[in-house]
Amino acid sequence: MARWLQARGIAAFVLKYRLVEKKQDGIPAMDMDMDTAGRYGVADGIQAIKLVRRWAAEWGVAPDRIGFLGFSAGAMVASGALLQADSAARPAFAAMIYGGPFGIMPPIPTSLPPMFLAWAQDDPVALRPVVRFHDALKSAGYKPEVHVFNAGGHGFGMRKQGTTSDHWIDELYFWMEAHGLTKTGS
Repeated sequence: MARWLQARGIAAFVLKYRLVEKKQDGIPAMDMDMDTAGRYGVADGIQAIKLVRRWAAEWGVAPDRIGFLGFSAGAMVASGALLQADSAARPAFAAMIYGGPFGIMPPIPTSLPPMFLAWAQDDPVALRPVVRFHDALKSAGYKPEVHVFNAGGHGFGMRKQGTTSDHWIDELYFWMEAHGLTKTGS
């Protein structure tokens, strides 16, 4: 994904976030809720935005155009950074692909930036939490860009499967372009 963005003139950084140690199989371990499981990752996501903004001039990126893109649990991290209380530390945009808050739905703050959501209707892992997140955003008055594919399952990512979800990346790019987040959209 980062290389795909870079090939289109968009600076991209890859976040390797922390996880809570699991002592057994399961997503997360049976006795651990998703909010506990994701807390370090969300903290790392928030810190990553602050770090990139701090070094933006040296790295040649616009500090007011730093966004967050995440897949599955990474979308949980992205949504945590997006929904944090400190509005100045939120990303300028967020794209959550088959993911969002997987635990307790946090309060939806005011003044959220543009959001892009994509998921497949046959996702056996994240369908319910993603739909719940979308509904919470709509109830709070937001109109995120939404792409719901009839097939693709969980984890379709950049993999071509011969389903409509194969084209989500094009939709993301068009959306970024429309919001002035690409070189051609500047």
